[in-house]
Amino acid sequence: FLKLVFKNIFRHKLRSLLTLAGLVVAILAFGLLQTVVKAWYAGSDMASAQRLITRNAVSLVFPLPRYYRDRMKAIDGVTAVSVSNWFGGIYKDMSPTNFFAQFGVDHENFFDLYPEFRTNPEELLAFKKDRRGAMVGRLLADQHGFKVGDVIPVKGTIYPGNWEFVVRGIYEPADDTTITRQLYFHWDYLNEEMRLRTPRRAEQVGVFVVRIADGSRAAELSQAIDAEFRNSLAETLTETEKAFQLGFIAQTETIIAAIRIVSFVVILIIFAVVANTMAMTARERLAEHATLRALGFGPAFVAALIAGESLMITALGGTLGILATFPVAAGFKSAMGSMFPVFRVSADTVALQAASALVVGALAGLLPSIRAARVRIVDGLRHIG
Repeated sequence: FLKLVFKNIFRHKLRSLLTLAGLVVAILAFGLLQTVVKAWYAGSDMASAQRLITRNAVSLVFPLPRYYRDRMKAIDGVTAVSVSNWFGGIYKDMSPTNFFAQFGVDHENFFDLYPEFRTNPEELLAFKKDRRGAMVGRLLADQHGFKVGDVIPVKGTIYPGNWEFVVRGIYEPADDTTITRQLYFHWDYLNEEMRLRTPRRAEQVGVFVVRIADGSRAAELSQAIDAEFRNSLAETLTETEKAFQLGFIAQTETIIAAIRIVSFVVILIIFAVVANTMAMTARERLAEHATLRALGFGPAFVAALIAGESLMITALGGTLGILATFPVAAGFKSAMGSMFPVFRVSADTVALQAASALVVGALAGLLPSIRAARVRIVDGLRHIG
C-alpha cells in the first residue's frame, strides 16, 4: 500500500516537486518565525523566582538612593541586595554589531545572586580588587575577541566622558539558555566619577536586585519592600525578575503578535496549495478509482489512497523543512550578531512544525478522499481526466 502511495505521489513529478518545495519553505519559515518569538522571550525565561527587582515607582529612568539597600536588607525574608545601573555607553560606534549592555553593579555580591553565571574564582577575585575591572560574558568575548587583560574603551552617553574597563574575567553560561552578552563593572567606579563630575548624580542607583529565601513569598515581600518606602521622595515598585523583563517585551508585543500571526498564515497558505494539489490528483484519477472499486476494493481503500498521498507528501516536505530549520537558524543567528544572544530551535518548535505538517496533510486530503470514495463506479469509468 505504501509503495503504491509513494509511486502515485511522483506520477506528476513537476507538480509534486513544486508542492514539496512549497511545503519545505512553509515549514522552514514557520519554524524560524517561532524561534524568533522564543528568542524574544529568552531574557525572561532565565529569570529566577528568587530574585526581585526594585525600581522607582514613577519610571525606570528615575534613580533611587543607594541607602535604600540597607533598609531592604533588614526586611525578613530578604537574604541579599545588590545594585545594578544601566550605563548605556558606546563601544567603537553606533552600529548594532557593536552594541552590548553595560551595567555598574555591586562587585562584592552581584555574581552571588546570579548562579547561572559561572565564574572562575581567581578571575572573580581579580575583578573585585580592580576598581576599573570588568566581567565579560562568553558570548560577548567571543563576538569581539575580548581576552582577560584587555582594556575596553567606552564612550559614555548617560554618563558623559571616556571610560575604560579592564577585562578581569569571562563568565560562562550555565546552559545554552543563559544570556552572556553583558559587561559588568564596579558601580563604585561609576559613583566615584560622578562625585567628581556631577555630585548631584552620585549615590544614585538604577535598580536593586533582591534575593529572597522563598520564591513563593515573592508577592508578599514585594509589597513589604514597597511599603517600606511609601510616601518617601522616591517610592518604589518591586516585582519579580520575570515580570520586570516582560515589561520590556510588552513594549514590542505588537511586533511579536504580528510575527506569530504571519507564521500561522504561512501554514494556511501551504494548506491551500496542498489541498489544491490533492483535489487535482483525485479528479484526474476518478477512472482509476472506479476501476479499483470494480475489482473489489472498497470505498475505504480508495479514500485511504488519497489520504495517504496527502499525508506522505506533507510528511516528506515537513521532514525536509524541519531538517533545514537548524542550519538556517544558525546562519540567521550569525547574521544578526548579538541581537539574539539565545537563538536555538527548541523541541517545542520542532513539535509544532511536525504537528502543522500532519494537520495540513490530514485536512488537505480529507475532502478529496471522501469524494473519491463516494463516486459511483459507472460515473467514474465514464470520466475522462
